Amino acid sequence: MRILLVDDHTLFRDALVQYLERAEPGIELAVAKDFYEAEIILSKNSQYDLVLLDFRMPGMNGHEGLRKLKAVYPDLRIALMSGVAEPNDVSAAMDIGAVGYFPKTLSGKALLQAIQLVLSGQRFMPLDENNRMMPSYYSDHPNEADVGGPGEAGGTEDGDSKRARQVRTTNDIKLTPRENEVLTYLMRGASNKEIARNLDLQEVTVKLHVRGICRKLNVKNRTQAAMHARELGLAAGH
Repeated sequence: MRILLVDDHTLFRDALVQYLERAEPGIELAVAKDFYEAEIILSKNSQYDLVLLDFRMPGMNGHEGLRKLKAVYPDLRIALMSGVAEPNDVSAAMDIGAVGYFPKTLSGKALLQAIQLVLSGQRFMPLDENNRMMPSYYSDHPNEADVGGPGEAGGTEDGDSKRARQVRTTNDIKLTPRENEVLTYLMRGASNKEIARNLDLQEVTVKLHVRGICRKLNVKNRTQAAMHARELGLAAGH
């Protein structure tokens, strides 16, 4: 795992480097104290798995820094970090091509899980005050609705939705090992909190995995996901 960390706050930068090196043995970290230094580093070697970019540091000019890097390195994964996650900032960043928007209030463990999530090909966005994903997530996945806990709204699939759902086989569905673990617990009726505790994950990470499962199964919520998984004969280890 090769990461370029770009942040002008020395204390935060050093603390994050120390945590990641301790929590993820073998990680390769490069650091830059501002946007200009990051440009120099990337001009010499852009082969990074992820760039963590402080949204409010000198040289960023709002989203212009992100837009500039994506124009030069379109395939480079870039996630923004900020002490404040405003919905408009998050939505704009995702539209430009960021793979994540990490609040600096995340714990070290949650941040590492968010990094692993985006490196697996998914995207990470913070929750709003109602514990929902920021609006840009829904704009990318308009068919996804509630994926909350047992007993929450949206648990029953109507006839039209079921007929409209494309028939799929188990070979069509490519779940990650972690998604398979989460799906197994969904099929047992476990809540997000229970899944998080059993898999040693943050609850927000579980919610993101549930959303990924719903998208891959082409269903609207966790209850439909469990039902469809049973129809397909999916189980742990699939």
